[in-house]
Amino acid sequence: MRRTRRILVGAALVGPLAFTAARPAGACGGLIGENGTIQLVKTTTLAAYSDGVERYVTAFKFTGEGEEVGSIIPLPDVPTEVVRGGDWTLQRLVREVAPPPETDGDVALSAAEDSAGRAEVILETQIDALDITVLKGGGDEVGEWAADNGFLLTPDAPEVLDFYAERSPIFMAAKFDANRAAELGQTTGDSTPIMATIPTDDPWVPIRILGLGLDEQQNVEADVFLLTDNRPGILAGGPGIRETRSEQASSLLLDDLRSDVGMEWVPSEMWLSYLQVDSPASELDYDLAISDDPVARPSIEDTGVGQYDVVPVLPAANGVAVWPVLAGAGAALAIVLLGSRRLRPATLS
Repeated sequence: MRRTRRILVGAALVGPLAFTAARPAGACGGLIGENGTIQLVKTTTLAAYSDGVERYVTAFKFTGEGEEVGSIIPLPDVPTEVVRGGDWTLQRLVREVAPPPETDGDVALSAAEDSAGRAEVILETQIDALDITVLKGGGDEVGEWAADNGFLLTPDAPEVLDFYAERSPIFMAAKFDANRAAELGQTTGDSTPIMATIPTDDPWVPIRILGLGLDEQQNVEADVFLLTDNRPGILAGGPGIRETRSEQASSLLLDDLRSDVGMEWVPSEMWLSYLQVDSPASELDYDLAISDDPVARPSIEDTGVGQYDVVPVLPAANGVAVWPVLAGAGAALAIVLLGSRRLRPATLS
């Protein structure tokens, strides 16, 4: 009997999910392997933006058995390279915000166009057991390429791909080859970090794709780290995201990151933001807009929703968002001042 390969389009923003109905969904939606047991498990992602260049670092970790599994990640612009993303950068970031109990591919650029899917293949590389392909095309073109290359599209995939293609027609497909992993001596649970270097003047973080292929009530939990030259303005297209850390990154952290393989680009000063996503998949219909310019607001368009749906993301205080508290305090102060004016006795002439 001919072996059937089933690969579902998903996201690897903050590292993907273990696809089990009994658990909350992780950062990536609807990933399944050839026999239904191979899984991508949750990890973390770093989006670093400095001097007009975004460096997107994430890791793929697989468990279970099967032949192949893959995901598609929307990108804000064309990457100049995709390489192995250090050995422990993501783990160091996790330790910075929540200390745990414990805890190379050759790039080939191509200008050829995929004849079957009509999506342009602009970069291909292998990193350990991952086959990485960067594509340029509309939602239909990328979806057709994915289907022709062994990806199983979920019913919501066309709408989600169109949602991203309207702002950026760049996608990164990552396919895990279990046979090559075995040849390399990788075992279940091993992680492969990757880093895409993306020159862009319009950084944003994809959030909607986290719910791709999930039931509406499945919960999506994800961690997002941001490193920027300045304290960033962050705008979300809806609720479900809170910023639990926002501070000048310590010299110790930046020195540690810079000492990792391929991370020598880390500047001596950066701002660290740590955001947590916790929301039903049905409510994740938006993205995160970022502005690294102290005098410029994040673009509402980059959230993917209208101006009346956007929510500013500010640091939380004791688990409560700061901006509603400040707004309420300001309103209360205005009422007090207005009342004091009315009660003030008239001055005698």
